[in-house]
Amino acid sequence: MTAGDSAKGPVAETLLLFGATGDLAQRMLLPSLAALHADELVPPSLRIVGTARSKMTDKSFRNFARGALEKYLPADRRPGMADFLNRLSYVDCDVTSPEGFDALAKAVGGPEKLAIFLSTAPSLFQSTIEGLERAGLTGDGARISLEKPLGADLASSRTINDAVAAAFSEDRIFRIDHYLGKETVQNLLALRFANLLFEPLWNANYIEHVQITVAETVGLEGRADFYEGTGAVRDMVQNHMLQLLALVAMEPPTQFEAGAVRDEKVKVLRALRPVEADETVTGQYRGGAVKTEIVPGYDEELGRDSDVETFVAIKAHVDNWRWKGVPFYLRTGKRLHERVTEIVVQFRPVPHSIFGTARGKANRLLIGIQPEENVTLTLMAKVPGLEQEGMVLRPVPLDIALPHAFTGKHRRIAYERLLLDLLNGDQTLFVRRDEVEAQWTWIDAIRALWAREGVTPKGYNAGSWGPSAAIALAERDGVSWNE
Repeated sequence: MTAGDSAKGPVAETLLLFGATGDLAQRMLLPSLAALHADELVPPSLRIVGTARSKMTDKSFRNFARGALEKYLPADRRPGMADFLNRLSYVDCDVTSPEGFDALAKAVGGPEKLAIFLSTAPSLFQSTIEGLERAGLTGDGARISLEKPLGADLASSRTINDAVAAAFSEDRIFRIDHYLGKETVQNLLALRFANLLFEPLWNANYIEHVQITVAETVGLEGRADFYEGTGAVRDMVQNHMLQLLALVAMEPPTQFEAGAVRDEKVKVLRALRPVEADETVTGQYRGGAVKTEIVPGYDEELGRDSDVETFVAIKAHVDNWRWKGVPFYLRTGKRLHERVTEIVVQFRPVPHSIFGTARGKANRLLIGIQPEENVTLTLMAKVPGLEQEGMVLRPVPLDIALPHAFTGKHRRIAYERLLLDLLNGDQTLFVRRDEVEAQWTWIDAIRALWAREGVTPKGYNAGSWGPSAAIALAERDGVSWNE
């Protein structure tokens, strides 16, 4: 266990929400907190103090929050909304000004049982933390949660983490990757470690390859400046996709506890082999049609020429005993044919078929994360009939997750789980510093490779599955992307 991992802390009684008027707060954070309130999962004493630069009173912030809930939270999840809104208060604060934190400290009351959520630009992290420290809000009773991106490379990530570590010990730092809050992502751990059926087969002897796809149909969506400075490999691979890979590939932890789980994840990330030049493909979308809608190319949306990648495919390897020789194919991009996030675990074929030419297809486990959460295992079965010239086989999908089986009465927002764990002081589904740095080390090496080799993105039509070179990346190994 790494220093800084510990058992759960005391339940927070105050949540201090920076960026309380921002897009993330409206779409995710306030609706998630309201849903937790409706389900009586947060203590009645919890106070939520919102802060941002906007001038607001408590009343106007509550009206602002009501509007967000009416827009983003389903009607059947709004019971007791008036009581929830009464939890809210507001203090405006310019985090670049030390004086702005005085009123904030007065409203919060002190660091005891305090949870802080930074939903702000990373460029404001350091000044925010310095202001919190001067205001006496970083003591042992306080914990802090950080939204990504945590840097643009290893060096800038370390700068951010050093600034946070100057005021908060590692056991009080909660780095968010919202994919880890999704039910099916968490269910991957249950699938692997609560079922004897899978774990004995979860290795190179029985698994041929793994595919991880995060495909989006949207373009820039008003994030041109951010995306131009980021690109697909830093926006999606560095965090979400490497976390999914780590959960698929990790060894069984000794227990479901923050230190044990994160120790095993970081071992996987450190075992990632450096990528070779012929193991990556980058692309950038051109104009085309997505779901019958005519859309412009990236350069047209941006308003100027650019070499930033909007698509990347990578053939990765985890160099350890369990996964030696098993390729992990990663693929992500914008303006693709379909919005889908999924993991495909392709098992090896049976070593000998007793059915002659009716060999059938190898088993495949598909874990759908979004837009639908499901788990499907493809098995071979006999086609009904009275054949006289041998048995006829066909693949049959076994839906392990029946409709709504993983969603319960309500379809939960990923941030509900993460906010609840932040309030309860449980770091299991949050990312530790050494994980972040291992991820950046691997990504920085890929970007350095691209720079050395002069790699520029290949064009692909919006509405397709990316450049043809990405298909070839897998097909030269006899593998087809799941589409």
